[in-house]
Amino acid sequence: MARTTTKAYRNQVMYSVFVRNHSQEGTFEAVRRDLERIRSLGVDIIWLMPIHPIGAEARKGRLGSPYAISDYRAVNPDYGTLEDFRRLVDEIHRLGMKCVIDVVYNHTSPDSWLAAHHPEWFYHKADGSLGNHIGDWTDIVDLDYSNPGLWDYQIETLKYWASMVDGFRCDVAPLVPLEFWLRARKEVETVRSGCIWLAESVEPEFIHFARGQGITALSDSEIFQAFDISYDYDVYPAYSGYLEGKLPLSRYAQAVTQQETIYPDNYVKLRYLENHDRLRAAAAIPDEAALLNWTAFLYFQKGMTLLYGGQEKSCVHVPNLFEKDPVDWASGPDRTEQLRRLYALKQNPLLTDSSYCLRALPGDLLYGIHQSAQRQLTGIFSLKGNRGLVAVEAPDGIYPNLADAGSVEVKFGQVSCQGRPMIFETPRLAK
Repeated sequence: MARTTTKAYRNQVMYSVFVRNHSQEGTFEAVRRDLERIRSLGVDIIWLMPIHPIGAEARKGRLGSPYAISDYRAVNPDYGTLEDFRRLVDEIHRLGMKCVIDVVYNHTSPDSWLAAHHPEWFYHKADGSLGNHIGDWTDIVDLDYSNPGLWDYQIETLKYWASMVDGFRCDVAPLVPLEFWLRARKEVETVRSGCIWLAESVEPEFIHFARGQGITALSDSEIFQAFDISYDYDVYPAYSGYLEGKLPLSRYAQAVTQQETIYPDNYVKLRYLENHDRLRAAAAIPDEAALLNWTAFLYFQKGMTLLYGGQEKSCVHVPNLFEKDPVDWASGPDRTEQLRRLYALKQNPLLTDSSYCLRALPGDLLYGIHQSAQRQLTGIFSLKGNRGLVAVEAPDGIYPNLADAGSVEVKFGQVSCQGRPMIFETPRLAK
């Protein structure tokens, strides 16, 4: 793992913004005007999905994917000017937040500046034309990192943006060589000390497929050598499998708990219920009682919390990557107050540094504990709104419920679950 990674990232919340679809206007300025509301949710970091111009050749849809970039060193003119972008970043900083931008270094659009000026830096098919390794990514061509000149150009580009922003979310980071990321981290540090590095890691099935095709595909253990934070796609199949009724809840609980033993002590996972590549949480979890519990669990988890723009309004529609498709800010129900309360919970020191374990109980209950030497934070989450008595490892007493405005009573080593999330801090029981 990156040795300098701070565990304090586990107390932070990141908010993802797709500039085009965040507003009807779809500009940097429109995002800037919304920053105070976003900050009030309890947000530490703004992640802007790709801000760069989009290629025209092989474009999907009318506007194209922001991940088919034509020029790494420019901003998308549809969003505004470079000065507009700088103004947005300045306002993010004024409000006490940090700004992370998307880095898409596995590929470019076929008509990118790099493809025109340095075609030798790309993967070539047998007929000599530019191509890509992943078949359905038809609007992009892959870069070839066997070229040292490409490394220099990409790192200089990172240093340019690092003079303005606080970090990078690196798209499909496992498909780019680890040695590149290690060098990039070291050199960017000379421009932006404490730069934030977030890797979009990939699911185990994708790693297996890519390696079978002879493609570089880094495991999470490799990713953590260069990055501070990694997606939790390693456990996503168990999570989605449970929601789809294909896997027991215990499989997911075991997968999360196993992370405590296979990663370094300062590992930081990005925890989310939704992102721009997945179903909205309110669509995947349509029952309001269940979503209330899953949302509380999201903040209880060890790791950084991710919110995707619109999640606070329980949006069910995933904005189209290729068209103008603005977020419906009137979706409802409004989760703002719940998120604010949970942000206060997120500051708890037990979420910074603890021994974390999770287990499934009968009745679709998740039972989790963060423990230090003297204290513990217990969470009980009824994922289908079920009620019942739950045996807990906590001293008898009445404690504030950190998930809402109520309280939790432990009596004879049990609590009564009423279908709502319960999170409470107690002394740790002596063994």
